Amino acid sequence: MLRAPIEVETYQQMANRVLRPRRTRSERVLDLFAGCGGLALGFEAAGFETLGFEANADCCATYNANLHGRCEERFLTRETEFPPAEIVVGGPPCQPFSVGGNQRGLADSRDGFPAFISAVEKLHPRLWMFENVRGLMYRNRWYLDEVIQRLERLGYVVDVKLLNARHYLVPQNRERIIVVGHKGGYRFPEHRLETITTNQALGELMLSEPDDGKYLTESMDRYVAKYEKASKCINPRDLDPDKPARTVTCRNLGGATGDMHRIKLPSGRRRRLTVREGARLQSFPDWYEFIGAEGSQFDQVGNAVAPMFSLALAQSVASYLDKDQAFDEVSIQECWSPIQGSLQLA
Repeated sequence: MLRAPIEVETYQQMANRVLRPRRTRSERVLDLFAGCGGLALGFEAAGFETLGFEANADCCATYNANLHGRCEERFLTRETEFPPAEIVVGGPPCQPFSVGGNQRGLADSRDGFPAFISAVEKLHPRLWMFENVRGLMYRNRWYLDEVIQRLERLGYVVDVKLLNARHYLVPQNRERIIVVGHKGGYRFPEHRLETITTNQALGELMLSEPDDGKYLTESMDRYVAKYEKASKCINPRDLDPDKPARTVTCRNLGGATGDMHRIKLPSGRRRRLTVREGARLQSFPDWYEFIGAEGSQFDQVGNAVAPMFSLALAQSVASYLDKDQAFDEVSIQECWSPIQGSLQLA
């Protein structure tokens, strides 16, 4: 008796299925400096209601086009008033760190942390969480300590951990610090050893040569070779199909030729990534639509919190709120059967 073949779910099919907004919980998540909604998507997929605040108009439009929660276009300050929320999350910008010699910390008006601290002080959430670049834990540790001390004075236990999104079903090496304030008993999500490769994330796109693709010319190829030799580049910038990608940023999606992510095609041609391909490396589902000009879309993708990483964080928050001290990994661990449906490249 012949049996029908078992359909194998690819990584992207899993992302399209799992990362869907749903409302199964009563708590509201206030998402500050929300960007295009990567952090909110993970929380909405875990069943939370979200409400975003973001100064960039295109980011707000993207958030509102895809998520159940609404995003308000607003520049946040200490004086901003917020509606009640049980959870406060966000990725406050650290503008002072990009300006040489100008490290005024919480006194710098361009810095997002005063607004984040003010929101926590006003709302007294059950839990708050922020995400930031790994440099905040090292060369700018003095500033992180200042922020933590201010938040600890509000009565929270504060935990800090450096996590790599590659351990949470994101096809990319992306180290970020996660800082969580709680009343005791929160546990970070357990990571998984299995990683997702660029081949599994991009699939057939790694073989495609679209007519409107942006291909490197011979002179650009020569420039790249000189750049990689001069910079002693150990790992060429072409995507390795058998490994997770390096960190996706605005600069290496839409920026300078020498550093950009590139796909090397079977024909030998090389091209830069499309917005959709960059979004896949960030673990966005294909149904997620980015609003604005191409440069704006690249910025939105590069700056986003990877949604699959956010989902793992959101599930750990749900476990904490439910006072389940034994963190239940089942929903994230069983999202996808390991290493299935991988496209073999020639």
